[in-house]
Parts: sequence; C-alpha cells; structure tokens
Amino acid sequence: MFNLKDKVAVVTGGNGGIGLGMGLGLARAGAHVVIAARNAEKSAAAVREVERAGGQASAVNVDVADEASVKRLMASVKSRHGRLDVLINNAGMNIRKPLDELSLAEWRQVIDTNLTSAFLCCHAAYPLFKATGAGKVINIGSMMSIFGASFAPAYAASKGGIVQLTKATAVAWAKDNIQVNAVLPGWIDTELTQNARKQVSGLHDSVLRRTPAGRWGTGEDMAGVAVFLASAASDFVTGTAIPVDGGYAIQG
Repeated sequence: MFNLKDKVAVVTGGNGGIGLGMGLGLARAGAHVVIAARNAEKSAAAVREVERAGGQASAVNVDVADEASVKRLMASVKSRHGRLDVLINNAGMNIRKPLDELSLAEWRQVIDTNLTSAFLCCHAAYPLFKATGAGKVINIGSMMSIFGASFAPAYAASKGGIVQLTKATAVAWAKDNIQVNAVLPGWIDTELTQNARKQVSGLHDSVLRRTPAGRWGTGEDMAGVAVFLASAASDFVTGTAIPVDGGYAIQG
C-alpha cells in the first residue's frame, strides 16, 4: 500500500529541510525523487544524500516563481522519466516584518515564492498526471495557515492561500483521480526557522512550551506523512490540511 516503486516525484525546494526530509521518505519507499531547486551545489549534495540512503534521485535547476522555468522542469521530467506521479510544492521563504514595514516588492516576493509557485507547478504538472491517469499533489502549508503572527503577514497570507488552493484543486481534479492535500508543518528545525530564532526574541522557548512533544521537529518527521499522501494508502483522501506539529496546534 505504501510502495512507491517506479513512481516519479518532484519536490520543489527539495535540497534541504522539510523538502529533503520528505524526499528521503519517498526515495526509501521506492520513488525516484527529482529535486527541483535553484542552488545547484546544494541540490547535488541532496542527491548524494538520497543515494547514500539507498534511493534514487536527480536534480533540476528551477525558479518556481517563473512560469517558463517551471514548464522547463516538467518538460525535463517528461523527457527523462516519461511520467510524473507525485508533486510536492515545498519551496518557500519568509521576510519577517510587520505589515506596516513590508514593501510591496517584499510582499510579492513571498507570495510568488510560496503560493504562486504552487499554482505554476500544479498547472504545468496537470498534463503529466492526466497522461498516467492519476496523481498526488502535496502542498506545504504552515502553522501560519492557522495562526497569525505579527512578523509574518505575507508568509501567513501565502500559507493560508495554500490551504484554499489545495481545497479548490482537490475538488476540480477529483474526476481525474488526482488527490491534492496540504501538510501543515509545525516548528521544524530548518535553515528558515534557525533564522527565525535569531530574529524573533524568545521564539525557541515559546515553541517548546506550547509543543506537547517537547521538542522542535526534524526533516525526518515529515517523511511519513509524505509517503502516506504520495501512496495508494491515501487514494480516498483529498482536500485535507494535516498538521505535523508535535501537538502544537491543539494547545490553547
């Protein structure tokens, strides 16, 4: 049920953090993982890490906010592998400023990277899914899909949008046997959140106090939900937004 042998999965921003954790999970389940990101050196290192874990991976340079670049990514996947089975829209960024200090250019950068990129990748992936008669899309939201934060207006807007994009696409594509779901990571120890701890006073201790599991998450914690949502085990699951947060979201 969880076997992904011969499946092809694209993971945007898959060369580190949550994306790499999910990619490693898919690779261990048998999928060939295409790491789609901008930093070629970091992507090459991620491919080596997947291979050391016994999996198969390759890397494609892409700017997920650029339509032509995304189309080239999907054309490359079709040319090299002849199919696409799983798309994980994970690429993301944040600019931590309150709304009154955020410029329009900064707003657009965050929205384009986090939300518009998911639209572009889904749009370009759809013909490949149709050709195989099935597909799995996993969109990466955030705790900011649920909660507000004074320092993350653009990020929160983009991640709230991810959930609604997930629901709308799930309804539209159900007829095509394409399941579309979102994952809402809690506070995961990544480069992005390491920077947040430097910029937001008291964040580390606040997260630990509110998280019943009593720790920050790791990339590896994201592997299981990725395999579930990418596999036949989730064929009747679509339009959901699943927190993977050590219990953070259930705390008052």
